[in-house]
Amino acid sequence: MITRHLESARSFEVTFWRSFFTILALTVALTVIRGFSFWRGIFRIPRVVWISGAYWSVQFTAFMVAITLTSVANVLVTMALSPLITALFARFFLSHKLPMRTWAAIVVAGLGIAWMFGAQASSGVSLIGTAVALLVPLAAACNFTTMQHVSHHLRASAETPAQDMLPAVLIGAVISVLTTLPLAFPFHASVHDMELLSLLGVVQLALPCLLVVRLSQRLPAPEIALIGLLEVIFGVTWAWLGAGEQPSSSTFTGGALVLGALVINEYLALRSRHWPNRTASALQAGKP
Repeated sequence: MITRHLESARSFEVTFWRSFFTILALTVALTVIRGFSFWRGIFRIPRVVWISGAYWSVQFTAFMVAITLTSVANVLVTMALSPLITALFARFFLSHKLPMRTWAAIVVAGLGIAWMFGAQASSGVSLIGTAVALLVPLAAACNFTTMQHVSHHLRASAETPAQDMLPAVLIGAVISVLTTLPLAFPFHASVHDMELLSLLGVVQLALPCLLVVRLSQRLPAPEIALIGLLEVIFGVTWAWLGAGEQPSSSTFTGGALVLGALVINEYLALRSRHWPNRTASALQAGKP
């Protein structure tokens, strides 16, 4: 909704300023969380953190560029594929077994995205924005798969401490700024635009990313995925009510397929995870 009220900032300049203000917010946040000693060891960060940072930078950059090329609904529905793409990557790169419900969800969600792409292509709408948006879930899936591989490796060694992944968000913002600066110049953003972009950098990007990294250590993946789906609902609604951007019928249909597949899959995952606990509790209660 906020990006639709920008006056003169466009495309890569929007991405540059949002990432720039994200760096400022993360600098303050990480200093508070980790102390000044964090900055003395910044260049001794393990390689996996830098790799994760590169994936974050793709997500930061592709999201804002896509928002300037296509509708908010198209971008958010495409981004909602992240849990299913992550499941596929885990299957092929980490040899995780996928239950039949997840395979079914992948097929249904794929049909939803295909419906969106097909409708846009037949109506002459450019597919570039949706294609750029697809980079977001792909990068997110690579990021989560990498972190999961590292966490499994660390758990195998009881003496190895858990790796702190919070600096990866900062690294991603820095890479995003450096890569978009040449494309953003010369700047056209007004004071009004700068105020809105600073709000995006702090509230819409820095804080949520820090929370996701921290909560991923405490909440199971299905719960995080379900909470993440609220972004699609709220994002589309606010862009519609606050900026008059009404989703097309193809986006409604494709989005319903994607969200329906995700909700059912994650609900069944939570139910299957809690069912053994309820069974064990019932058996325990029935003992004399």
